[in-house]
Amino acid sequence: MEATRSEITAFIAEAVRGLYPEREARRIALTAAAALSGESEAKFMADPNQRVNIDGVERCAAQLAAGCPVQYVTGKTEFCDMTFHVDGSVLIPRPETEELVLWAEQCAADHRNPRILDVCTGSGCIAIVLAAHLPQAKVTALDISHTALETARRNAAMNGVSIRFIEDDALNGMPSLAGETFDIIVSNPPYIPHSEIESMHVNVTRYEPHEALFVDDADPLVFYRAIARAARTMLSEDGSLLFEVHEAWAERTAEMLRREGFGQTEVRIDMFGKPRMTCSRRRR
Repeated sequence: MEATRSEITAFIAEAVRGLYPEREARRIALTAAAALSGESEAKFMADPNQRVNIDGVERCAAQLAAGCPVQYVTGKTEFCDMTFHVDGSVLIPRPETEELVLWAEQCAADHRNPRILDVCTGSGCIAIVLAAHLPQAKVTALDISHTALETARRNAAMNGVSIRFIEDDALNGMPSLAGETFDIIVSNPPYIPHSEIESMHVNVTRYEPHEALFVDDADPLVFYRAIARAARTMLSEDGSLLFEVHEAWAERTAEMLRREGFGQTEVRIDMFGKPRMTCSRRRR
């Protein structure tokens, strides 16, 4: 498409205006247009009236209009000031998960050379940021999805960090790691009950991997319980077990963790005022 930069942004924004509020539609449009141009958003809009010729604008607008997240359309997202490749094999990292990473970093400060395990790693964003911020750490990342691990390996290479990736099942005790111990075990596992699907936006339900999002309503804490039970033997004496949790299940998750032997369990409020993280230590 040949047009001014502002006209290209407006064209994309118009395509998604029915799906998003006006301000968000404009933000998505700018992100997409800048990515197509190969420029930063600030540079793209430095001269909004400059005429440019950018390929793929119409195709991009059609994908976004169908509900595809802008991160999947552009193939990238930002997390903790680092760039990650994302596609339909992995969830798109959320801003609130950055707070979980920060809390894990704070816990890791208690250990000289922390051994860190990220369970249900997906894109690898948690493990990769921890490896980048804690170069003295030995980081392992686990997921059951082979394709997700391929994406995570790509992201590790792109961000220049060394991580051991393991394909294993968090619900089956993670036998590949039998006999190993870790100072930090962190996880953002599936936790959304299937009953919430109808209330969620199409850009999530149609495009993001359901196996990384949803759990049976009959047992929404299934991943937390399984990981906590594995952590009984895998967590070091002074280690920390951290989770991102569903805001409606935060206290119930904490109570379950205490029953599983992690008496020192704290619930933390996220940037949006919601109880979305827990940190546990084994009862002594």
